[in-house]
Amino acid sequence: MIAIGSDHAGYGLKCEIIKHLEEKGVEFVDCGCNGESVDYPDIAEKTCEKVTSGEAEKAILICGTGVGISISANKIKGIRAALCGDWYSAKYTRLHNDANVLCMGGRVIGAGLAAEITDIFLETEFEGGRHARRVEKIMKLEEK
Repeated sequence: MIAIGSDHAGYGLKCEIIKHLEEKGVEFVDCGCNGESVDYPDIAEKTCEKVTSGEAEKAILICGTGVGISISANKIKGIRAALCGDWYSAKYTRLHNDANVLCMGGRVIGAGLAAEITDIFLETEFEGGRHARRVEKIMKLEEK
């Protein structure tokens, strides 16, 4: 299960990604918005709650640039959100950082690239090993 959410600036790209997920048979839950003006921190919170509760394995968040929604998501305990605008970043944030939330900018990248980034993010497994120690250190930063 994948949770997906966007603010109004990311709504168009979210619709494209939802179509892509449907075509691939990926189960998802749409956490909003429906095109209306919303604040991206609210969407980040609602969508990431699906991950922290265990209802969703990963999440996808989209705002205009991807920056605001990724900053918001990373304030939530247990979330490792990565803003990705290329396939290499999407692959290595899964391999090395065990990111559980993909953030993208609806005004920055097109639907084709966003679909490719989504596939790589969802299909790449965490490598573990020496990276597990580093992810543990990232998670301990939440305690400060």
